[in-house]
Amino acid sequence: TWVFDLDNTLYPAECDLFAQIDHRMGTFIAETLDLSLDDAHALRKRYYFEHGTTLAGLICQHGVKPDDFLDYVHDIDLDVVAQSPELGAAIDALPGRKLVFTNGCRKHAERVTAKLGVLDRFEDIFDIHALEYLNPKPSREGFDRFVATHGIAGQKTAIFDDLPNNLETAHALGMTTVWIDCRAMGRPEHVAGEDWTELPDHIHHRTEALAPFIAAIGAALAEAAEGPASSARARLAMT
Repeated sequence: TWVFDLDNTLYPAECDLFAQIDHRMGTFIAETLDLSLDDAHALRKRYYFEHGTTLAGLICQHGVKPDDFLDYVHDIDLDVVAQSPELGAAIDALPGRKLVFTNGCRKHAERVTAKLGVLDRFEDIFDIHALEYLNPKPSREGFDRFVATHGIAGQKTAIFDDLPNNLETAHALGMTTVWIDCRAMGRPEHVAGEDWTELPDHIHHRTEALAPFIAAIGAALAEAAEGPASSARARLAMT
């Protein structure tokens, strides 16, 4: 099973959709709670770090209706997201099941993956609704719900995510973890590992570009399937 985060993973972080989403989150909070925009953004950041998502904080502290928030903040311009036939071909070459696991909403994930041209490659999108809003990644409860819903065996699963703390929980469940390294974007959630000289134990592999990385995996697996003589080369593809 191949599990993909959505934002900054399936599409390049350089698209910077979160700049739009962050702006709309701040505006929503300011208008809903009658705050200045500066105070709203400060609250957005605090709830993100305290609750895992800004939405979880707004639900717990203010009783915000999830769909009101999600519909508003994900009403963004996707012109910066380009069709990616390379990504589609790379996903097709991976044997087994493919799933999206996101703290965003299904509607947003469907719009983005459709824009990329890969929506039909995935068996399902497991989103914040399925997580019941209050157990987002990286919570163990959220991962356990995802695993149980889809009957996933950790030892037979690889997961791709831009946030190292999400991969820490996945690693605890026995998954092979691949970190999409977005440190160059300079966002607070991405710079935690900026001083790393080597990967921590819970991250098995890193890449800055998803499509060529999984294309190499697919090619190596296909070569390995031809006979045991190729198995060493297959293992090298994941280094």
